[in-house]
Amino acid sequence: MRARRVATAIGCWLLGVASSTARCEDWPQFRGPRGDGQSSAAGVARTWSESENVRWKTAIHGRGWSSPVVLGEQVWLTTATEDGTHLFALCVDRTSGKILRDFTVFEVESPLEIHTLNSYASPTPVIESGRVYVHFGSYGTAAIDTLTGEVLWTRRDLPCDHWRGPGSSPILFERLLIAHFDGFDHQYVVALDKATGKTVWKTDRSNDFGGTENGDFKKAYSTPLVITVGGREQLISPGSRAAFAYDPRTGKELWRVRFANFSSTARPLYAHGLVYINTGFGKADLIAVRPDGSGDVTDTHVVWTAKRGIGSKPSAVLVDDLIYTVADNGGVATCLDTKTGATVWQERIEGTEHSASPIVVDGTIYFFSHDGAATLVRPGREFRVLGTNRLDDGCMASPAVAGRALFVRTRSHLYRIESPTTLPSAPR
Repeated sequence: MRARRVATAIGCWLLGVASSTARCEDWPQFRGPRGDGQSSAAGVARTWSESENVRWKTAIHGRGWSSPVVLGEQVWLTTATEDGTHLFALCVDRTSGKILRDFTVFEVESPLEIHTLNSYASPTPVIESGRVYVHFGSYGTAAIDTLTGEVLWTRRDLPCDHWRGPGSSPILFERLLIAHFDGFDHQYVVALDKATGKTVWKTDRSNDFGGTENGDFKKAYSTPLVITVGGREQLISPGSRAAFAYDPRTGKELWRVRFANFSSTARPLYAHGLVYINTGFGKADLIAVRPDGSGDVTDTHVVWTAKRGIGSKPSAVLVDDLIYTVADNGGVATCLDTKTGATVWQERIEGTEHSASPIVVDGTIYFFSHDGAATLVRPGREFRVLGTNRLDDGCMASPAVAGRALFVRTRSHLYRIESPTTLPSAPR
C-alpha cells in the first residue's frame, strides 16, 4: 500500500507537470489530463450494474456525445436538442449528482444536417480553474465562469460546413484555446486568446484534395495533441487525408504526412519517439511517424503502418510497448507492438459497436460499447478479460476518471460509478 501511495504521488506530480491546472483527481479535457486516456487513480471499480456500485445516476436531457470533464467538485458536459436549435452547458455536482446549472449557450436558427451517429454536442469541453470552455464547432465557442455560470465571451464567426456535424474537441495550451475546423468548405486550425476569445493565429490546412467535391473526403473530427520534441513543442493535428505538426504558439506548419483515408477522428498518441496517428475512415490505418522532420515527411518518416482491426472512431491507448485499439463494428480489440506495428493479439470483446475511446486505469483497460456493455482487459501480450459489466443504455461518449470514480455518460444519463471500499490493483 505504501508503494502504491508513492506511485500515485509520482503520477500526480507528472500530471501536474503536464497540466498546471489539473490535479491528479481531475479529468479536465477529452481523454484526460495528458490527452491519452490514462489515469493514475487506484481503487476504481471494476464491477458495476444498475444496482451495484452506482453512487448516483442523473438523467441528461437532449442528445450529446461530449465526454464529461471534472475539476474539483464540478462535472461539466454539453448537450443539444435533437434538431440542434438549442445548445446547452450543464454543470453537475460531483458528490451528489445534482444538476447545478443547465442553460442554453447558443440558439441556432437553421442547423445543418448531421450524421445519424453524431450529435450537435459532440465536442468535449475543456476546463481549468475558474473557467470551462464549451465548443459546438461553427455554431459557437464560449468561455463560462465556473463559479457564477456567467458567459464571459463567445465566438460565432468561425465558418465551417462540418458536413456531418462537428466533433473535434478544443484544447488549452498556455494562454491559447486551440480548435480544429475541418469541413467541406473550410479546413483550418485556430488559436484563440482564452482570456478574451480573440484570434491569436489561424492556419489553413495545406491539403490537396484533388478537386473533389465530396464533403466526406474533406471533413475530420480529430482533437490535437501538444508534444515536445528536441525541446520544441509541436501541435500534432490530424485532418482529412493528412496530419500536420504546427508550432502551437504561432500556427506555423512544421511537417505533414499524407494518407488516403478521410474523416480522421481519433486523438493521436506520442511515445517512444513516435507519433501514432489514426488515418480515419475508408478502412483506417494506424501509422507511426518520427516527428523530427520538416515539410512533407510521407516518404521519409513513416516507420510502420498497421492495417488490420483499426477502429475509425475510438482513440487508441498505449501501455508500455503496446497499443490497444477497438474496431467500430464487430467488437474486435487489437493489440499492436509500438515499435513494429505487428499484431500481438486480436480478440472479440463484448459489444458489437464502439465509438467511445477506451481508458487505462490501475492496470486495466476499459472498453465501452454502444449497447451498454463494458469489457475490462488486462494490458499485456496475452489477451485476458478481467470482467464485463453492463448498463441499461450504451455509450457514445468516452468515460472520465476522477479520484476513485468513473464518470460514464450513456445516451440518456450520467453515472458516477464507485466502489464503497478500496479495491486491490488488477492482477498482473
